[in-house]
Amino acid sequence: MPTFPLTLVVITHNEVENIARCLDSVPFAAEKLVIDSGSDDDTVAVAQDHGARVVHQDWLGFGPQRNFATTLCANPWILALDADEYLTPELAIELQQRLPELMASKLPAAYLRRSTVFMGAPMRWYRPAVGEKMARLYHRDRARWSDARVHESLCFDGTVPTLRAPFNHVNNPTLVHKQLKVLRYSELKCRDWNDKNKPVRMWQTPFLFLLTFVKDYFLRLGFLDGWRGYLIAHTAAVYAVYKRMRYYEIRQNPESLPRAATALTRHQIDR
Repeated sequence: MPTFPLTLVVITHNEVENIARCLDSVPFAAEKLVIDSGSDDDTVAVAQDHGARVVHQDWLGFGPQRNFATTLCANPWILALDADEYLTPELAIELQQRLPELMASKLPAAYLRRSTVFMGAPMRWYRPAVGEKMARLYHRDRARWSDARVHESLCFDGTVPTLRAPFNHVNNPTLVHKQLKVLRYSELKCRDWNDKNKPVRMWQTPFLFLLTFVKDYFLRLGFLDGWRGYLIAHTAAVYAVYKRMRYYEIRQNPESLPRAATALTRHQIDR
């Protein structure tokens, strides 16, 4: 298979179950770069066995970690995937067809569509899990990641194309993993809010669960995916409420911030 002057970038921490599938799904990348933040499983060895160059970097937060990775890429065009994501064969073919034109252009990026596998099966109707547009293919000199600790986004100017075929995301192998992620992402988001001195609006909280659930379950068509759709909508509503309650606690009791960080690190939920 021909290769393209493209770097696949994956940031990892204890992803031994996922990393090989992710790396192998992009056989046409001239470079595969893994930025690992201290895995204590076999992630590094497996990544190297599957053709990746592995660089250690202590955890900086999602946005800063991705920007750090960008500085190490040998190629100007970059494909960013998470370890639990992988290209479908259809997208791999489409990328090979479209990359020469994209790379010859002055475009800053391109959108890919992400489909989510939840509870062992693809979601069929829930909109954020079916063909969600995400900017993951970009030119390092024309786009950069936001500095957010979590929910980072790729920032660029102009209109960019969207590829049709999807890539897959295996979203939390169990509900236990999902709840642990809610804890971690909530804490990271609250730290960002605290740094920006965001106002506390606890008065919104009693309405937030209902509004978020209605949005995800009905407006985003979660109900069409049966009980799995209900669980996704419920989890989204819990996340929306919990992170605001946690932020209120941080503002009321700043000492809770380092104490929570210690607990999350001790239980290997954060690093």
